[in-house]
Amino acid sequence: MNIKHIKQNGIDMVLVSGKEKIIKDAQSALDLAMTAKYECGSYRIAIDKNVVAEEFFVLSSGMAGEILQKFLNYHIKAAVFGDYSHYTSKPLKDFIYEANCGKDFFFLTTKEEALNKLTEV
Repeated sequence: MNIKHIKQNGIDMVLVSGKEKIIKDAQSALDLAMTAKYECGSYRIAIDKNVVAEEFFVLSSGMAGEILQKFLNYHIKAAVFGDYSHYTSKPLKDFIYEANCGKDFFFLTTKEEALNKLTEV
């Protein structure tokens, strides 16, 4: 896992990338958020989709809703970036669309889009 502190447009953010799945459940997502908050001083996290367990993208698992609720409770803003084109689930596509209309959690294609979005909110 690679956690990098980034300052863009005067805003502190954390960039999380790597090849291993570090977000496996709500607790591991909360642990990551607290690491960003207390070790890096940031409430904004850009997360590479590669570090998120595939179960997150199966809405019936409940994992996505649980993680979003934890992030909202702790005032964490996050953007997950990566390729979503291979997902065919209409509920997931609707979920991504609705999240992107909000102000706290986003699904974007590139790291740059994720970092830019997190500086806007």
